[in-house]
Amino acid sequence: MDRDDIDEVIDAFVDAAEYALDAGFEVPEIHAAHGYLLHEFLSPMSNGRDDEYGGDFEGRTKLLREVCEGVREVWPDEKPIFVRISATDWLPDRESWDVAQSARLASELAEIGVDFLDVSSGGIHPDQELPRTGPGYQAQYAETIREVLAEDGQTLSGDTLAAGSDEIAVGTVGGITEATHAEALVGNERADAVLLAREHLRDPYFTLHAGRELDAENAPEWPDQYKRA
Repeated sequence: MDRDDIDEVIDAFVDAAEYALDAGFEVPEIHAAHGYLLHEFLSPMSNGRDDEYGGDFEGRTKLLREVCEGVREVWPDEKPIFVRISATDWLPDRESWDVAQSARLASELAEIGVDFLDVSSGGIHPDQELPRTGPGYQAQYAETIREVLAEDGQTLSGDTLAAGSDEIAVGTVGGITEATHAEALVGNERADAVLLAREHLRDPYFTLHAGRELDAENAPEWPDQYKRA
């Protein structure tokens, strides 16, 4: 990619954010994980550039930072921006993207105006060494990033996401299927939020079931048409 190609990519992300806003979406999530283009720039495993978009940490993160800056310019200050990252490439035997760099990136994204970091992992290289998987197996990455941010005063002090602040919330993913487990991850301050994907495919009403199971305050209500069932 030359400079024109890079500018085109940044403009495309900004255009997409504007389209999403016009369509009524409340949150854009910039995908920089799982081997997608922005992750390819972040990781030294895939980024062999010798210009300003490669080499050291600042160079490899430059494209993502510029994308986030562009999206923040067109996205309303009162609405949050999410970024999804792979916290580690799962390649500990070689120079690769890791949790320490992810924490440093999180701090810089907070200063740009990113409000929420969606922490996943892997997906950049076929040699990746998968960890032992199981419920919440990726929570360790979010927890570590959150602890580093807390030292710099950049994590949320409460449970309210304040869009446009210099603080950033950290979410975790990965095999979380039970309401009590999700509640424990947040309650024990291992993450500010839990994001579920596959469980919502298995049970589209997971959130409603979880609210009932946890007897949560302000739990979402079932649609009136469904209550007889």
